[in-house]
Amino acid sequence: MTCAQTKAAESLSPILDETIKQVVSLGPAYEADAAKLTELKDRLASGRFHLAVLGQFKRGKSTLLNALLGQNVLPTAVVPLTAVPTWIGFGHTLRARVEFSSAATAEECATTDPAELCQFLTKFVTESGNPHNRLEVARVEVFHPAEILKHGVVFIDTPGIGSTLRHNTETTLHFLPQCDAALFLVSADPPLTETEVEFLKQVCPRVSRLFFVLNKVDYLDASEVAEAVDFFRTVLVEQAGINAEAPIFPLSAKSGLQAKASGDANLWTNSGMAQVEQHLMHFLAKEKTRSLREAVRRKAADIVADLIMRLRLTLRSLELPLEDLQSRLEIFDRELVELGREQVAAHDLLAGDSRRAHELLEHEYEQLCQRGMVRLNAALDAALSAFDSQPPNEEALQQRLLAEIPDLFDVEFKSAIRLFDKRLAEVLGPHEERSDQLIESIRKTAADLFDVPYQPIDHSLTFETTREPYWLTYHWEQTFGPISPGTIDRFMPSGLRRRRIERRFRNKVEVLVLYNAGKLREKFYNQIDATFRRFRRSLDQRLTAAVAATHGAAQAALKKRETHAGAVAADLRSLQVTLGTLAGIATRLGNVGP
Repeated sequence: MTCAQTKAAESLSPILDETIKQVVSLGPAYEADAAKLTELKDRLASGRFHLAVLGQFKRGKSTLLNALLGQNVLPTAVVPLTAVPTWIGFGHTLRARVEFSSAATAEECATTDPAELCQFLTKFVTESGNPHNRLEVARVEVFHPAEILKHGVVFIDTPGIGSTLRHNTETTLHFLPQCDAALFLVSADPPLTETEVEFLKQVCPRVSRLFFVLNKVDYLDASEVAEAVDFFRTVLVEQAGINAEAPIFPLSAKSGLQAKASGDANLWTNSGMAQVEQHLMHFLAKEKTRSLREAVRRKAADIVADLIMRLRLTLRSLELPLEDLQSRLEIFDRELVELGREQVAAHDLLAGDSRRAHELLEHEYEQLCQRGMVRLNAALDAALSAFDSQPPNEEALQQRLLAEIPDLFDVEFKSAIRLFDKRLAEVLGPHEERSDQLIESIRKTAADLFDVPYQPIDHSLTFETTREPYWLTYHWEQTFGPISPGTIDRFMPSGLRRRRIERRFRNKVEVLVLYNAGKLREKFYNQIDATFRRFRRSLDQRLTAAVAATHGAAQAALKKRETHAGAVAADLRSLQVTLGTLAGIATRLGNVGP
């Protein structure tokens, strides 16, 4: 970016301030526009960069984050952390908040003592404090006044991969698409493992920006560090398909944490942490800000363009001979009647597509039940075969089946998300185009009737709404209930007893599949309904706003001329000044750098 571009880009926030001031001065009729601009300004100011820290168990992820924070806040453990990622963002005071999927109230800890906060977190995010997430923790947020967090970076400490907790890897993969970047952590000793390479291959398609840290280099001399980095890069390129230019940072997170604790600037630099910190603060954050700034600029430019057209409509309505204005409004009224018919037709089309989406859901539900029954019965067959012809151990059977539930339904959940997101996008795409055309037809009709310049605007959403990770709100049913085969089983021949046990477990398989598939069906049924309701409400609101901005502006001008004719001249002068100011703002927005 050139110096001129940088200067222009940095001027966006004050341009928004000036625009908001001008719009507020126009009065209550423009409050919605002022609110939209204020929302854009807030979005620009609070833009955050989500950075996930990934790596195998015991590579030093939490230590690295603690070093960046400058305090031992996040638990480090000799056993894996549980499958609950921890989000670390800026806060003026040190505190943490834990939300639960099965409880309305959250638990919080606010303190000045990092050790106290660490102890609080240990109860919820470690396997020793919360084995298998039995507390049903849905979300953990930590707020810290670290300098690096002031720049909009939000760290996400993830469960370690490659541990005995297989679900940790899936949990991490599920939420990666929401992240702006990921830092992949390995250590110099032991070297990169096959598990890490395979995990990295799964990570690459899910994250747009990825860079790497080689931790624990304090055990190596300079030549060994260089050799380790070269080896790491070769593996990344040849086995994982990573670009050879991807940044690799050799460091010692442990030394970095010691440096922050002692205030030793030289140790901080020598640990390698300074380079990582600088990269995060100046490169990644800047890249995210550039993209966000451009999105805000485009949307603000569209809002200003629409405002200019409406002000021109108002000016024209105040200048036209009264009879001419009334005649044009009558034509506009007839056009709006036709618009109402098209709006009804749009509602009917939406209702039809909503029904078809539900029919697709029912079909997928039946398919899911069939796939689930096949897989779990196959798992049961495998478990039964281990006992030959003897009555099986029911506890072992139960554990074998329960181990299949998360993998089975996690995979199905991801598949269902992809299917319905794709289907809803296909279905709603034409509806969105149709609604945009309806809105633009209102604006173009007004422009033609009142002889003002027409400029189409982009109605598409500037910011995508990301899906909350499913693990925040959803848990698969993995409960068989008490195992009570009954006293009579103990007196039966082994063959009959085996058949009775198998029959009981076949029934339990069916119950588990139907329960979990039913929960998934219910979730997507509600999602379909909510999506179509939201779309219909958005269509109606946008059409109402477009009519109010065009036909309503002309009507308001007519009313003023009929009731306050003496104030028209003053209004004309005021509007002309504001219009000139907004035209200048539109030009400046067009010159804002990327």
